[in-house]
Amino acid sequence: MRLGTPLSPSATRVMLLGAGELGKEVAIALQRLGVEVIAVDRYADAPGHQVAHRAHVIDMSDGAALRALIEAEKPQLVVPEIEAIATETLLEIEAAGLAEVIPTARAANLTMNREGIRRLVAETLGLPTSPYVFADSLAAMSAAASQLGYPVIIKPVMSSSGKGQSWVDDASQLAAAWNAAASGGRVDKGRVIVEGVIDFDYEITLLTVRALGAAGTVETHFCEPVGHLQVKGDYVESWQPQAMSAAAQVRAQEIAAAVTANLGGRGVFGVELFVKGDTVWFSEVSPRPHDTGMVTMATQRQNEFELHARAILGLPVDTSLREPGASAVIYGGMDATGIAFDGVADAMRTPGVDLRLFGKPQAFVNRRMGVALAAAGDTNEARLHARAAAAAVKPVKD
Repeated sequence: MRLGTPLSPSATRVMLLGAGELGKEVAIALQRLGVEVIAVDRYADAPGHQVAHRAHVIDMSDGAALRALIEAEKPQLVVPEIEAIATETLLEIEAAGLAEVIPTARAANLTMNREGIRRLVAETLGLPTSPYVFADSLAAMSAAASQLGYPVIIKPVMSSSGKGQSWVDDASQLAAAWNAAASGGRVDKGRVIVEGVIDFDYEITLLTVRALGAAGTVETHFCEPVGHLQVKGDYVESWQPQAMSAAAQVRAQEIAAAVTANLGGRGVFGVELFVKGDTVWFSEVSPRPHDTGMVTMATQRQNEFELHARAILGLPVDTSLREPGASAVIYGGMDATGIAFDGVADAMRTPGVDLRLFGKPQAFVNRRMGVALAAAGDTNEARLHARAAAAAVKPVKD
């Protein structure tokens, strides 16, 4: 792709559907390559809105509104950054040749819904996953839990960052789990996935990059595995590299390559996997940079956002690790608008520590408002520094 000049007839225009903290970093990476960025989100002054050439606020699950905006802005590339999008409209947009959807409209459509991607991976590709049953009522969910055996994990078919997920130990918790899934999903589809619990040692995100090689064909690249800690399905820490056996790493790459090749297109995919010894199970995949991958801003020569920008533009990529590092989440700590942060200088005094404050206009107690990053000689040291830096940042409201 030829790169033009922003705000001119030659401009290379990219529309981001989702302008949160991940979209903001993608926008910055694209801006550095002279791309004209249009950021779209469901609320005003989202982080990505603050760094884009133009910003729009629409309900992206409204197909008519989404199509009208794409037709008005005429981007060459449409880049979904969240799940709650009218992906059927993206299929129509791509089929009509109005824009290229990253990585593909089919990938966006499949991965938006846990049912689509789980059936593809387990039933079409025959790759190992946790046992699962889909249910569209509380009664069906109860039957599925009995079939799989307690404990089980209940997830909405459409959600992200652990929203709406519940760990269920016995039948008395099912009704609450059903209600949590209904209220926590990006879109309430009245349908959940009931997953059996597998015994694993740790879970990783394998950032997998599909990018054009010198011959003009798509090649698959892998970052070093990212380890992460989740609480109620939401990431709170990540580190890179995660130590794992050579056999497990090869198997993880095989699974990630198979899934992403089927989805097609170009860009970064966050492939989540469970690992026990040399055995690997597929968990989920996001066809975009991953929240746990924010650690790459401290660890890699090209972070996941730069990799995504380069890959979607047809440019060469470099997934090499620069040094070990870690990330730790900074929470809002309160329900308030326009909060401030104390302790920033103290947090950054340790060599190798950096911060990203996302600039979200509204804080919630458990909303992710920033991330502490640390690079160090090994991941254990980096995790200690990242945690200490995150703890030093104090959200305040005047």
